[in-house]
Parts: sequence; structure tokens; C-alpha cells
Amino acid sequence: MDPFYIVPTPVVSSEKVKFRCVADMENVQEVLRSALSAQAGDPAGVLSVHEMGVFPAACLRGQLNLPGNADSRKVLNFRDKYLQKSLLPPKVRHARCRYLPVGTPYEEPAAELGTPFVVKPATGAGALRTSVVRSPEEYARALEPFSGRSDVEVVAESFVDAPEVYLDGVWQHGTLQWSSLSSNHISPLSAVQGGVLAAHVLDRQRCPDLFEQAEAMARQVLATLEAPDCVFHMEAFHEPDGLTFGECAVRLPGALSPRVNRLTYGVDLLDIEIALALGESPEPPYGHRTPDRFHGYLLLRHPRDGTLTQQDFERAFSFDELHYPSAPDAPVGPYGRVGHAVVSDADESRLGRTIDEIARFNETGGACGGSPLA
Repeated sequence: MDPFYIVPTPVVSSEKVKFRCVADMENVQEVLRSALSAQAGDPAGVLSVHEMGVFPAACLRGQLNLPGNADSRKVLNFRDKYLQKSLLPPKVRHARCRYLPVGTPYEEPAAELGTPFVVKPATGAGALRTSVVRSPEEYARALEPFSGRSDVEVVAESFVDAPEVYLDGVWQHGTLQWSSLSSNHISPLSAVQGGVLAAHVLDRQRCPDLFEQAEAMARQVLATLEAPDCVFHMEAFHEPDGLTFGECAVRLPGALSPRVNRLTYGVDLLDIEIALALGESPEPPYGHRTPDRFHGYLLLRHPRDGTLTQQDFERAFSFDELHYPSAPDAPVGPYGRVGHAVVSDADESRLGRTIDEIARFNETGGACGGSPLA
């Protein structure tokens, strides 16, 4: 394959990469003009691994007669949080959700949803521009990042105060073919506000009921929303009396989730996503064998106080993979990321504790002592 990239910022690579920049990845006309003007020869398929490209990718497939999902209308069921939740049946417990049209006063969502409530982009943005609102003053601040010119740009949702888990998987021929359940150590919103985003794969044998609930929810959601053959990512809140649906996307999971799934289960979700985009029908890999080792990741950031080096991390913990540039001008990515770590353990619960220790070590600049990973 000879890839051609449509990107929101220039590609920086030591290799010669063919690309065009666009101002807005969700502007279908701009993306289509970029594809048509590229003179890329005979295109074989369109692939997006980011949520902002899912709708344009479906449109391009339809316009260029390419394989894969071309139903842009149904893609919106997985992009717009209000449309998605409004279609779910009552048996799928979920937050109440409403648009915030231009000029909506604080009192309306507060009366309808209770306080606190959540304000977020209708099409999601990985917890960016997401706020928990408890007062008229916080409501005004939460709306500041938005254009204020669209009645369908922003949604408000009832607040669910519970830990988050997510199910990554493969949906094919109307059936859940394979899935992996992971736990976030803090919410993505907390990570945006300064915490270390981290997650690890859960052990099916240790929490079979949770797996059963998550997979049942995924089957119901994906069937109701008429999902295409896809790799999907579904988020849920783990409350004491069961799961509450968060949201579901028909794309690869973010951060390092594809990598830890491949390391834990040998299932390459990116490879499956590429195959589907090329019109192939990948055979389920799959099964649910018990892994030899469970894996997790952390998106490492600059500490709140002091400095850390890669050697500091290596002296305190053992890693499968570690990248931590200590230069103060190191590029900062999503969730404050300047580096990353992958860790593993044969005992999933012990892995979770170790990731918590590494996160505290990172946040405090090494003030919390670490213990070697078994």
C-alpha cells in the first residue's frame, strides 16, 4: 500500500510522507477536495483511526465507490451523543442527555438533569471541553470554549459519579466476535485536568459478571444503533448495582489500548480495521483464552513539582516499554502526555496496583516510593 494522509497538522517524519492538511477534519467538502486533488491513482480504501475522521471516511467511501462502511447517516449514531442516547432502549441504562441550543439558561439543564451535570461537545473530543457544572458561574465558563453559534454543538448530560471501564472489540456480521474489557485508573476528564491517564486489561476469570454485563450491553447497543462491521470502543460507568452506558464509537480505541490488547491477547485491532477498510472479511482471531500476562499503559506527563528522568522511573519500577524525554521543552500531547509506559503482570490485580504507584510517582515527581514490578 502507498498511503496518502489527510491531516489537521503537517506530518513530521524522517521518511517522505504524502499528505495534505485541512483546517477541519469534519469538513467533508474540504476532506473530499483534498482526496480528489491528490491524484492518488487507484484508491483501495479509506481508513480513519480518530473519531473526527469517521464521518468523512464514510462519505469518501460512498463518493469514491470504495469498500467498507459508506452509510454516513448511521455513522452519526456513533458521533452525536444526543442522537446516540435518544435511540437506546430503556433496558440500556444511560445518562439523560439534551442539546444546549444557543442562549439556553443554566436553570433549564439544572432543572431537567439535576446538579451537578456535564457539559461537553455533542460529537465528543476525548474529554476536551468537557466540564462538570455545579453553578451558573461554572455553566458560563463551560460554554466559553464553544462557538455559541450552533444549536447542536453542545450537550448536557446527567452526571454519573462512578469509575469507568471500556470494552474494545470486533463487531462483524451483526455479532460480537471478540472483546477485551479494561479499566481506567482515573477518568479522562481528570486526566485533562492534570492527572495521569492510565488503564489496564481486566481478567475475565476474576470478574466474570462484569464481563458478561459489558458484553451484553455492547450487543444491545451495537444492534440498536445498526453498527457496521467494525472495530468499536464502548465506555461505561461501573456503579455498585451494574453498568451505566457512557458512549460507543465505531473506531479504534485511543491512547495505547490497541497495543496492550495486542500484547495481552495477540489480537491486532489496527490490522482488523485496515482489513475492513479494504473490503476484506477478517476471520475472528479470536476466542477468550486466559493471557499469560496482562498489560496496561500510562501516558506520562511532567510532574506537578520537580523533575523526573527516564532513569528515575527505571530505578523505581520495571517496564515492558518506557519512553520519557526529560527535556523541559519536550512536545506535550493529549492529556499532558510527554512520554508513555507499558507494564505487565501475570496477576491483573497486582498490575492495577503497580500502575497506581507509577501514576503517583509521576504526578508527585518521585515523592511516592515505588516497588519493583513482579
